[in-house]
Amino acid sequence: MKDEFSDESLYGTRTRRVGADWIASELVTAGIDSETATKWSVDLQRAYGVPEEQSDKALLNKQAVHVSPVEQAKLSAFLKLLAAHLKGAPPEELVKKAHDAIKKRDKASDKKKANVTLARELGGMLLVKESTAVDIALFGRMLAAVPAFNFDAAVQVAHAFTVHKASADSDYFTAVDDLNPREEDVGAAHVNETGFGAGVYYLYICVNREQLDQNLGVDAAQDNEAKTAVVALRNRVLNALLNAITKVSPTGKQNSFASRAYASYLLAEKGDKQPRSLALAFVKPVNGTDQLDQAIRALTTKRDNLDKVYGPCASDRKSLNAETGEGSLDELIAFAQAD
Repeated sequence: MKDEFSDESLYGTRTRRVGADWIASELVTAGIDSETATKWSVDLQRAYGVPEEQSDKALLNKQAVHVSPVEQAKLSAFLKLLAAHLKGAPPEELVKKAHDAIKKRDKASDKKKANVTLARELGGMLLVKESTAVDIALFGRMLAAVPAFNFDAAVQVAHAFTVHKASADSDYFTAVDDLNPREEDVGAAHVNETGFGAGVYYLYICVNREQLDQNLGVDAAQDNEAKTAVVALRNRVLNALLNAITKVSPTGKQNSFASRAYASYLLAEKGDKQPRSLALAFVKPVNGTDQLDQAIRALTTKRDNLDKVYGPCASDRKSLNAETGEGSLDELIAFAQAD
């Protein structure tokens, strides 16, 4: 999806090194001595997670945190104010608030409980509840230290599986040594094998449009112009997601197997009812010589039968079939973007 978004400001950064690479580094660059920078870094990074307990790793979080560009910019702006104060300037309100929160923690008898409170107070200063970072908006994030700033994922992706019986095969390969004189050892320089398989796969993906809008900040937009910009970003996200789903293959072992397949059939549904997968269409594996056609018929039959039993499970549908040339990806994207 990154090919769709050349602007890096639309992607978050996943790291354990907020304290080391962002906070301490920026303070030292601003002229603050290393000891003071380290002391502030250990506390400020609590907004993003719990620091490592070992003294030599105190500037690292125990778990990676996903930080949006907006949050990184907020942190950088705060550090500029903090550096100015540490060099003698009167503290700005935000710096004073952070300083007071740390002092309150230092005076507390229950440091563990006080650190939890400190993390929440610092999180309120440095984190945001809406994000134009498309990866966070799509796939969410969890901040155990400051759960108020968690993002629920807007996309759910099931594991793909073959619609028919499948078995793995082995690819036996060798490499010769071009400089081997073959006087004694005439064997290969390297011998190995790797497993592989092939099949027609069913993949189910569910997108919560309302959650995506909430994560991107559609409802929080200050005016119509801002809302229009966020809606345009959401539509770009859906465009990129559908292109990735239908046309992008996993990168692993591509040089060995050149697995470059596009989706042969895609069924898109939307509505306000509880989503449901059609995976049960393949409880009985398809077989025979035309497995793709059989798989499509099994899928649509399961869909229609569920509608008969439960009523329409979707308010609208659209599909493409690359085997018969019906439908188009552009139509499906427009369908997904439309309100």
